[in-house]
Amino acid sequence: MKRLFDIVVSLFALVLLSPLLLCIALAVSVESRGGAFFRQVRVGRGGREFRLLKFRSMRPGSEAQGQITVGGRDARITGIGYWLRRTKLDELPQLWNILAGDMSIVGPRPEVPRYVALYTAEQRQVLDARPGLTSIASIEYIDENEVLGRAADPERAYIEEVMPAKLKLDLRYVREQSLALDLRIMLATAARLLRG
Repeated sequence: MKRLFDIVVSLFALVLLSPLLLCIALAVSVESRGGAFFRQVRVGRGGREFRLLKFRSMRPGSEAQGQITVGGRDARITGIGYWLRRTKLDELPQLWNILAGDMSIVGPRPEVPRYVALYTAEQRQVLDARPGLTSIASIEYIDENEVLGRAADPERAYIEEVMPAKLKLDLRYVREQSLALDLRIMLATAARLLRG
């Protein structure tokens, strides 16, 4: 039922949002070289790796300088990239990941292999669920980049504080997941984005 829901919603959203997606892709391509999209290896359900798709919000080669981004003071982020991140529109291409079956509308956000390697045995239980476009942790930490931007050591703050807190919320979701909970999370996400 959840998979059918994901297919219907992602397909409908891709058709409905296609003019917006095209405009964003053109704007990203025009602002700086490197193409409109960014692909990154993430860890999905069962520990299987896949390529997550986003609109590119950073200058080419930026990932080599570290994977933690720190909001407005990160010089690697392009002008339009900062706006895309603030509005979360950079995440929209993941509708293709959902349609392909790598992701779900709601589920724990997929992490890069480097950080998944740090998970405890209990934390690895988040990999029992298909990763999602949104989650309870995404809502709670919607301003994560700004929070990390205030930290003296953003990477350490992420590993020791932010990541464990998000995983705690994700584990709760994995244990309690239902279609009704997914709908509540989707509505809460929309409300939080509109407020922000």
